[in-house]
This record gives sequence, structure tokens and C-alpha cells, in this order.
Amino acid sequence: MTTFDAPVAAESTVMAVCEVEVKYRVVDLPALEMALAARGVVLSTPIVQDDQAYARVGWEYGHSKIGVPFARLRTQRGRHLLTVKTPVANEQSCMEHETEVADRDQMHAAIQQLGFYPTVRIRKTRRTATVGRMSLCLDEVDGIGSFLEIERIIAAGEEGEEVQADLHRFAVALEVPLKRTSDTYDSLIRAAQTARV
Repeated sequence: MTTFDAPVAAESTVMAVCEVEVKYRVVDLPALEMALAARGVVLSTPIVQDDQAYARVGWEYGHSKIGVPFARLRTQRGRHLLTVKTPVANEQSCMEHETEVADRDQMHAAIQQLGFYPTVRIRKTRRTATVGRMSLCLDEVDGIGSFLEIERIIAAGEEGEEVQADLHRFAVALEVPLKRTSDTYDSLIRAAQTARV
């Protein structure tokens, strides 16, 4: 009698990326552009990003975001990306998973079926650059203005808040007027919408 071994599923662990960032409202855009150019930073051509943010059912603005997963569905240049972020140390230090999806409408429906609800739409024009291990994003966000994000992926064992302090030092060294914010774009847009009501 021949014995066939049942197939054993290969174990795979998909590690989340830990991304940390600092974010600033840009007070003087031409001055920032000049300061970056003076450092040899070349910004990419602008791309438009159309993001829908989602929160878990039961979470509301005003509640803590720490340890709570949030989803984002982004369309840029005809591609759709699903991102799930879970803030760890603070709202701008997150464990992150991201993948491309084929159908935005179907993914929108699936996200809601998984227990998330749509919060705010974020539309922005983004220019990017890389400086060492840092990614710079210069954003024009519909309804709330110009922002600079400085991001870095951190390795295991690195402290997110220490890396944020390093990123902040880079921003300060640009010597242009910037106003740091600890809020994410969805929170800033929500606050702007609430203020207008």
C-alpha cells in the first residue's frame, strides 16, 4: 500500500514595516523649496493621490489611535493601494502593511465588510525626494494647505520617538518657518470640516 504524505503548508510570516514620520504645516512654500534645493534635494514631478481613510467600527475622532488599526485606500496614477496602519508610540509611528489591489470599489466594500467605516477623503498633490534614509513628501492637501512630511522606516530595536527626534532636527536645520503637528491628515481634515459647520 502506498502512503502519500499530506501536503504541509509552508509557514510564512509577513513582517509589518514600522514607519515613523514628522509632519509640518508649511508657512512659506518658496522658502522651503529654496532651502531644499540649496541642499541638493531634487523633488519629483507632482502626483495626485486620492485617499479614502477608514476606522474600525466603534472608534470615533477624539478617541486614542494608539494600538488601533486604520485602513487607507489610495489611488495614484491608476494604481490602487490598500494600507493598514496601527499607531504604536504615537499617531505618526506605525506598524504598516501595504498591497496593491485590482478593484477600488470592491476593496472599498470589502473593507467595510471587515468592520471598518469610511471617515474622510484626502486628496493631495505630492512631490517626493530621498535624503539618505529619509523620505520627504511635500504635499498640497485639498482644504488644509501645504505640508512637509519626513519619514523613515525603522529597523527592529530602533525607538520610533528617537528617530522622530532625528527627523525633527533635519527639519529645524532647514531654517525655514514650519509648524509641527502631531495630527494625521485625516484628523486635520476632520477638524477643518468640523470648524466650517
